[in-house]
Amino acid sequence: MARSRDQLEEVRTSCRSPEKHLSLSIDLLELKELQSGVKKALEFLGGLDVVLHAAGGGLGLKDDFLSSEDFQKLFMLNVGAAAEINRLVTPHMKEARSGNLVHIGSIASSEAVGSVGYNTVKAALSAYVRSIGRALAPFNIIATGILPGGFISPGNAMARLHTKNPEAYARFIEERLPRKVMGDAEELIPMLTLLCSDGASMMGGCLVPIDAGEGRCIIV
Repeated sequence: MARSRDQLEEVRTSCRSPEKHLSLSIDLLELKELQSGVKKALEFLGGLDVVLHAAGGGLGLKDDFLSSEDFQKLFMLNVGAAAEINRLVTPHMKEARSGNLVHIGSIASSEAVGSVGYNTVKAALSAYVRSIGRALAPFNIIATGILPGGFISPGNAMARLHTKNPEAYARFIEERLPRKVMGDAEELIPMLTLLCSDGASMMGGCLVPIDAGEGRCIIV
């Protein structure tokens, strides 16, 4: 589920059996669209084993003193949408006594390296994952998250920075990244694969930093 219908369909049709996959073009900030999308997914798949929450971002809102309306947008994108999806799918997972909920956070949740709004909502997401992990553990549902540092993927913040301000991009690598290499989204996949599996059975409520040494926080 995402807004980009053409890109979603490109991914779906690239799968080995496209007819077994469903892409839904929805705006996660629109609650009715979100609820309708989850209902369609549940009907199409006959239940859900894993939900990977990858939506997020700062929406370009860099003012230190955001309006309540802008804060609500940031919160809904980074926390609220995931919370609503989880609310809708966990009854089915509880009945099955199985499920994995995986959330993409950021080291900004503890490092405060982004804007005020972004840092705040990512910290809220971490608190949510830590809390819901405890609440769902008795039902054998594993709620986890990763806290990536800087990485590049098509269209993400680092990709945009590389295009718009290559000097700042190079400076970020030189000053922030110990190995002097920008992370690639592909490097996140092994950890995500683990968290989406039964192998994550003891990781309920855990948030895993995956930042190649970029972060300076000792305790997450």
